[in-house]
Amino acid sequence: MTGTDLKSAGSTGGSRSPGRRGVRPADDSRGLLAPFILAWRFRELIVAMLRRELAERFRHTIFGWAWAVIGPLVSLAIYTIAFTGVMRLPVGSARGGTANYALSTFIGLIVFNLCAELCYRSPLLLHEHAAYIKTSIFPSETLAWTAVMRGFTYAGISLAVLLVFALAINGTLQPTALLLPLVIVPLGLMLLGLVWCLAALGAFTRDFAYLMITIVPVMMFATPVFYRISDIPETLRPLAYLNPLASAIEMARNLLIDGALPSASLYLAFLVAAFLVCRGGYAVFERYKGILVDVI
Repeated sequence: MTGTDLKSAGSTGGSRSPGRRGVRPADDSRGLLAPFILAWRFRELIVAMLRRELAERFRHTIFGWAWAVIGPLVSLAIYTIAFTGVMRLPVGSARGGTANYALSTFIGLIVFNLCAELCYRSPLLLHEHAAYIKTSIFPSETLAWTAVMRGFTYAGISLAVLLVFALAINGTLQPTALLLPLVIVPLGLMLLGLVWCLAALGAFTRDFAYLMITIVPVMMFATPVFYRISDIPETLRPLAYLNPLASAIEMARNLLIDGALPSASLYLAFLVAAFLVCRGGYAVFERYKGILVDVI
């Protein structure tokens, strides 16, 4: 799809005529459901941009979409060998043997890599699409939806590999795996808020892009990717749950590996936090949207 097509989709995606540079009437940005109303109104534009970005990702490569599978598998193999072989992972984290530890690690990697990709890209998101934003009536809020949906597409491929791996190891899948969307949906809301916030801040200065490059790799070791929260001292566990990704990873492990339901209180807290981050990030973006066009 060409840039002209995207501009056309952006100008016709809603039932109302947007104002200058995609600024809509004030009531469009109010209310708890405003981000979702916006997504539905411009759904055709979001889908068009998503298709365009997915088509561009592996263009001019020999293996194409196979890289979406090869990348996670290589990372999984390296980390599993390093932590269970070279570093002699404690028995608690490797319960069920190396294979189940690999599954546990793979779940952590899928969630963390999804978040990391969005953290790296979000501060430059508006700069990437400056041509659309400055020269056409373009709803810039939709860029977050496109970015998150693209990230979930690649994460979904990794999840499919994980399920095949789990089926090959255990001969069956946990029935509770069917409840995984209950974790995915709030995680998506949280990431949307994160993208909106970082995109707004990154529009003012590119320093936020370098900040993400600096702190995200460190955060991997503060997130239960290679271990479980139950493996750390009990006094430190409440601090671990302050990291929202920790809750998502642990609940996914409960459903996919343990065949157990997550704690109701943990899930409720995660759900509330996800919605607050989503709505808060959207509010930040809307607050500064009027001047973002002039600073990118």
